[in-house]
Formats: sequence, C-alpha cells, structure tokens
Amino acid sequence: MKKYMSLVLFAHSIFALPFAIIGFFLAIKTTDYHFEWSLFALMLVCMVTARNAAMAFNRYLDRDIDALNPRTAVRDIPAGRISAKQALTFTIINCVIFTLACYFINVMCLVLAPVALFVVLFYSYMKRISPLCHLVLGLGLGLAPVGAYLAVTGAFNLIPICYGLAVLTWVSGFDIIYALQDEEFDREQGLQSIPANYGAVKALRISEGLHVLSFIFVSLPVFLMPTGWFYYIGLLFYGSLLIYQHRIVSPTDLSKVDRAFMTTNGIASVVFMVFYLLDISFI
Repeated sequence: MKKYMSLVLFAHSIFALPFAIIGFFLAIKTTDYHFEWSLFALMLVCMVTARNAAMAFNRYLDRDIDALNPRTAVRDIPAGRISAKQALTFTIINCVIFTLACYFINVMCLVLAPVALFVVLFYSYMKRISPLCHLVLGLGLGLAPVGAYLAVTGAFNLIPICYGLAVLTWVSGFDIIYALQDEEFDREQGLQSIPANYGAVKALRISEGLHVLSFIFVSLPVFLMPTGWFYYIGLLFYGSLLIYQHRIVSPTDLSKVDRAFMTTNGIASVVFMVFYLLDISFI
C-alpha cells in the first residue's frame, strides 16, 4: 500500500479535495438535501479513485520519459519499485471503483463517469500533443467541486462551476510553475509544455494571468450567494498565497519551486475551505 501511495503521490490530493468538500456542502447548504455520511463517503471514494487512476496512468505512460529525466528517474516505475503492469492494473481497478461509486450516488453521476475518467486520463497524452496540457490537468481537478455538487443534487449550478473554473485556472497556473524544472528536458525530447514552448519568462506571465483569473472566479460566488466575513478572510488568504508563490519563483531561481507547488498551494486550498465552512456555518 505504501508503494502505491508513493506511485500516486497521495499527499497531492490536498489540492482538489478541499474544493470537492466545498462543492458538497454548498449543495447541502443551498438546497433541500440533507447531509448523509454514506453519500459523503461515496463522494470521497470518487475523488480518491479518480485521482489515483489519473496519476497511476500518468506514471505508466511516462515511464520511459521519466527514466531519461534525472529529476524523475527516481519515480517508482523507473526505479523498479512498481512494475508497469502493476501500475496499469492499479489504474483499471480505480476506474472500476470510481464507476461503481458513481452508480450508487445517482444516475447523473453514473452517466458522466466516463466523461470524467476520459478527462483525467487524457491529460497523460497531452504533453505529447499540445502545451495546453496544463489546462487539461486543471480541468481534471476542476471537476471536483462540480462533481461533488452533482453527487448531492444530480443537477448543475453556476456557483460550483465558478469554483471549478477557479480550480482549473489555479492548477494550470501552478503546474506551469512546476514544469519550469523540465523546460530544457521537455524541449530536447520534443515534449509540449508552456515553459518549453515559450520560455520561462513568458511562462511565468501566463501563470500569473491564470492565477488572476482563479482569484476572480473564486470571488464571483460573493455576488451569487450570501457570504459573510469568513468568506472574505478566506479570499484574502487565497489571493495572498497566490501572490506569494510568484514572489518566491523567478526565471533565474527555481530553488523554491517545490515550496510554491506543494506547500503554498496545499495551504491555499485547505485554508480557503476552512473559512468557507466557517462562513456557511454562520450564514
């Protein structure tokens, strides 16, 4: 189990999971549906298995590329800790569990399950096709709040879509920062990424623009639903941490990319979720 958790970098679930919880409790708060532990558990199962499938498939598909890159040669498949067959089997098992969980949630989630799986799995091919791969990754994680809302209501709503767009642009932005580490390698191997195609300076500007959009999208619910001071405090923290990660990374200094990627963004999502939950508790 420890090896498989390492394969899928389970700790990275902290990015989208808080927004899934936001989408779930948004549905509970703004509709006539009541909280059910069984439904909440099924939503969490969907989140974990979809992400497991996406990450394991990415590691499976990129195994030969990872072996050539000194930064990624230590990953589980190139290092021989998990075989390619095991990674693919793990992917299939998680896809099956995800679909079964959707079946027990509602018809809408079951119908859309193949669409969600296609998006999260197709990301692994995108780096071979287009520098828009970062946006596809963002789209995959951006399904989290929308899917969690659907799990409760079986219907779409503008507010969770705003959160989904916030996640899409937020994740795309920090994935561009993360990809700066492989700019030269991607260019040499003919792989597509915004840093490899446009250089570090332009890539960081694009990342900044995406994070501005993310802050706008996460602010829009203020105009669509009742909010209180806790929500505004959460927005302040979220925006401040977006700014902070751009202050500590520059085209000439990538030493703090890991801090910007994992620590800062993990804190941003969790802190925003906490203040969101506090806000709806008092509204």
